[in-house]
Amino acid sequence: MDDNQRSSSSVAIYDPDDHAAQPSSPARRRFLQTAGISGLAVAAAPALSQVSYAGSPDQPATQTDAPPAEGKKRITLTVNGQRQQLDVTPNVILLDALRHGLELTGTKKGCDHGQCGACTILVNGSAINSCLSLAVTHDGDEITTVEGLEKNGQSHPIQQAFLEHDAYQCGYCTAGQMMSAVAILQDDDIGKSDADVREAMSGNICRCGAYKNIVAAIQSARGAVKGGNA
Repeated sequence: MDDNQRSSSSVAIYDPDDHAAQPSSPARRRFLQTAGISGLAVAAAPALSQVSYAGSPDQPATQTDAPPAEGKKRITLTVNGQRQQLDVTPNVILLDALRHGLELTGTKKGCDHGQCGACTILVNGSAINSCLSLAVTHDGDEITTVEGLEKNGQSHPIQQAFLEHDAYQCGYCTAGQMMSAVAILQDDDIGKSDADVREAMSGNICRCGAYKNIVAAIQSARGAVKGGNA
């Protein structure tokens, strides 16, 4: 058997245009797209079923007269200055309540274990990881998310500083970084040196490695943040 015969008998050559040769084989790209969408839907389904919007006491027209469904508790949160009501199951985390109940998706779900800081928000002025906190424990609390930093169409000083110092790359962690930064600049017990800032920000991971620019942005905004330790 010569080399040409050996090659043709032992190797199957794939022809992408030969649809007749594999009539029932789905396109790989289409399969991956379908699988990805299905996976996201399955992952989001529990959170979507655990939280529902019940209206705002400040906007009576939005409120529902129906009581919470069985197994759910109605809570009232003041989010970015506006009171909101949500019906939540006891096990729904605050992060999912904000993202799925109020559609405030600026707060990101990163590790879901309180280790990356992407979900950082302010609760009664203090920074917390919203993925570690149950929504029902925050009934009556005042919450600020990244969407609430902007006032009257004007960027918050920390937002402007992050922009000017290029303190981000992919941007996924940026919301959490900024919320932690605001809390730091409002806390007089945290030192003002770069080392102090790095230590205070150590709970916020930037996998792109923009730490130097993040510290520079925070330092440049010092004193411009309301209540900041100039």
